[in-house]
Amino acid sequence: MNIRSLTRGDGVVIGAAVLLFIASFLALYSFDNVPDSVDLPSLWGSGPVVFSVVLAGIIGAALVVVSHGLPQAPKIAGLELGQFGAAFTVFAAWSALGNIVDVPGGLNNIGEGSNEGAPSPGIGLILALVATLLMAAAAIATPLVPALKGALIPAPRPATPQPYGGQPQGGYGYPGAQQPGGYGQPQPGQPYGGQPQPQQAQAPQPPAGDFSPFWFAVPVPRPLFPEDGSPTPIAELAPGTWYLAVEQRGAALVAQTQDGRRGVLQDTSGIQRG
Repeated sequence: MNIRSLTRGDGVVIGAAVLLFIASFLALYSFDNVPDSVDLPSLWGSGPVVFSVVLAGIIGAALVVVSHGLPQAPKIAGLELGQFGAAFTVFAAWSALGNIVDVPGGLNNIGEGSNEGAPSPGIGLILALVATLLMAAAAIATPLVPALKGALIPAPRPATPQPYGGQPQGGYGYPGAQQPGGYGQPQPGQPYGGQPQPQQAQAPQPPAGDFSPFWFAVPVPRPLFPEDGSPTPIAELAPGTWYLAVEQRGAALVAQTQDGRRGVLQDTSGIQRG
């Protein structure tokens, strides 16, 4: 699971899940004129609340977060894992609202229907409603709100990029560097320079014009298309990883991945330059 692919919206979902977990240990009910010594049950004391609010909310949050951390999220009943998790969070919020509206359940419908002495929502139930509402809102709004699509953990800034095709000074292929097999170094019993130097390959020249290669990171996963214009992506750029832009084509960039593949990034909105 790649945690750098998580978004700010996922951070809200995670925070809401933590709040829900804490709320589950607080009071389910509240009574007037009850001494502090009375031990009121927590949310774990009610099976319906545990299953429909606490567990449904935490499971839904986990599915939403995991779906964004996996390269290829599986589907459940034809729904994407994140959509299935969002549905769980909405169900948890709806259930929490129902328990707030009718705390004693059907007990207040017995006899005269008097609410005297009936419990009111406890602090745990109130916090559970807040947590599930926040969780459901973040799970639904993240794909729609640009501010929530940003990376939760910013990618570390890379070193200053070398010109495209270049190598760091002192590396293999540069004068004065240690060459494989001892090329360029005097061998025992052999005069200096007696071994021929290998011909160095010419590095590709930087693209013409004013464009200078630079590192960048994408805010959300984005496809990289072939340079010949084919519609099938050759790779997917992931948030939290730095890529090298080697050429500008209008609003698009020609990018190079770590394994050397080149392609066209058509959607450059919101990218982070190194």
